[in-house]
Amino acid sequence: MLIIPAVDIKGGRCVRLLQGREDSETIFSDDPSAMAARWEAEGAELLHVIDLDGAFRKSPQNVEAIKRILDRVHIPVQLGGGIRSMETISMFLDLGVSRVILGTEAIRNPRLVEQACQAFPGKIMVGIDARNGMVAIEGWTQTTEQQAIEVARGFQGHRLAGIIFTDIHKDGMQTGPNIAQTERLAESVSIPIIASGGVSDINDIRALLPLERLGVEAVITGKALYAGTLNLKQAMEVARGSA
Repeated sequence: MLIIPAVDIKGGRCVRLLQGREDSETIFSDDPSAMAARWEAEGAELLHVIDLDGAFRKSPQNVEAIKRILDRVHIPVQLGGGIRSMETISMFLDLGVSRVILGTEAIRNPRLVEQACQAFPGKIMVGIDARNGMVAIEGWTQTTEQQAIEVARGFQGHRLAGIIFTDIHKDGMQTGPNIAQTERLAESVSIPIIASGGVSDINDIRALLPLERLGVEAVITGKALYAGTLNLKQAMEVARGSA
């Protein structure tokens, strides 16, 4: 299982939010590229970068900060936040982003996912963010009446690189991931799943490892790394089965 550090950008700075609330930020660095370089130096094999302003404003807002990350690190970067058109997808892939994450637009316009997967096979991911099992959109400010598992099933047959599943109540709270819901989602689709939200320490990594057999191939962690309750090197060793 892959351990993926998160670099969330808001106002050009590296921050973390609690449950995705725009007014609950903690600033960890004025230079997101420096944080990205730190995780690369500690052994990260992939970075998860989110333009939080883009998610709230419905279009990319931190392109320059993203460019600096891409210029500074040599490992793959997956990017989300405000990406809602083929033109924007193409722009970021041309800049060097390895995988583009579609969130709100994937829910509102599944046809875009189909078109993007056809044009950029293996480069498109869908972010499914859930509150009490129901999908949330627009930077998590709106909860729909669509069940996360049913939405995931709707993307079967596309050439997705994976689905990132986030339990909003867990995100940034360091209370442990939603193992049961992640397991149900992974059992429901054949698409690779990346778990996100709630990781607090090494025990949460160990708790997720049994889901690897179901297709949970990675976990994204942010707050625990920044708060120092999870050591990236140790987490990677555990995830590889060497610790």
